Amino acid sequence: MRLLVTALTTVLLAACATIESAPQAPQAQRLGPMPLNSAMTEIFDGKALRVILCGTSSPLPDPGRAKACTIVVVGDKAYVIDTGPESWEQLQRMQFPGSRIAGVFITHFHSDHIGDLGEFRMQTMVAGRRQMLPVHGPRGVANLVTGFNLAYEEDARLRLAHHGESVIDLASSPLIAKEFGKAFVGGLDAEEIILRDGDLTVTAFEVDHDPIRPAVGYRFDWKGRSVVISGDTALSANFTANAKGADVLVTESLAPNLIGMAQQQMNAAGNLRAAKIMADIPDYHISPLDAAKTANEAGVKLLVYTHHIPSAQVNLPPYFAGVAAIRPANTWVIGWDGLRVDLPAGSTDVQQGELLPKPN
Repeated sequence: MRLLVTALTTVLLAACATIESAPQAPQAQRLGPMPLNSAMTEIFDGKALRVILCGTSSPLPDPGRAKACTIVVVGDKAYVIDTGPESWEQLQRMQFPGSRIAGVFITHFHSDHIGDLGEFRMQTMVAGRRQMLPVHGPRGVANLVTGFNLAYEEDARLRLAHHGESVIDLASSPLIAKEFGKAFVGGLDAEEIILRDGDLTVTAFEVDHDPIRPAVGYRFDWKGRSVVISGDTALSANFTANAKGADVLVTESLAPNLIGMAQQQMNAAGNLRAAKIMADIPDYHISPLDAAKTANEAGVKLLVYTHHIPSAQVNLPPYFAGVAAIRPANTWVIGWDGLRVDLPAGSTDVQQGELLPKPN
């Protein structure tokens, strides 16, 4: 009898060991990120600093453009500057891999620059992000992050309940605030290095979007190549100083002549509220001509216009009238959602391409 019990015990122990060493069921294993398509494989090859426009509209409606969004790709990581409404949709059209997004940078807190932050939280989580997503920004970014986390935490729990831990990592789902700029008090002369990651250095600098304070732009430097993103700004010395020697300057633009015409039409129609808004906005945005002059003074190789105000009229001759007299034709471009600019390492080349076709 004792021998029988001993034999049975041995069999059970062996069976338990086999069960413990057996691979987990597929639903308990975390799934890897979605595979890259051929275009995106090249984007993340580490051979160039890359700039992709994912939102080139202002708050005014434009069915062909999302609100403010720019991406800088360095190595196998992507950094998003502003997350305007509809910008995630444009990235989906590009088949952009959300799991490669390593951080978000907010220039200021107007709705057309932050509206899709919750979508970036959710979509990068679903795509396979396995760490909390840093959101860099000046004073106020902590409140922004707290609000979006509260709004989207139930969404994450519901997706976990449906898809399971193989898809949803609940602990990594939140955004995490990375506040900077204690010295950014509206003096329009402050700058601060806010991120170092290998060969990448990111500098934030104050811009003039008064009375919106703080408001910042960002400069990305990598292996001798550089790109500057203005955010919303009027002409300022600090903006020009931080754009010095940049390969690419991505700047917003407002056409005062077209906005003036819109103001007159709204007054004539009795829409005094809208006319007042049109009268207010030119003094805290930069015009195409001033942006071109800034690029010249800073010695920028390529000037990329974005955040077009009004974007629906961006292809009309009056919008950029006079720019060609300031900048040669091959040194500036009217940006669209899907424009791609490559800055190869060890080179001075500036190469343009597209991930979405240019709208008519």
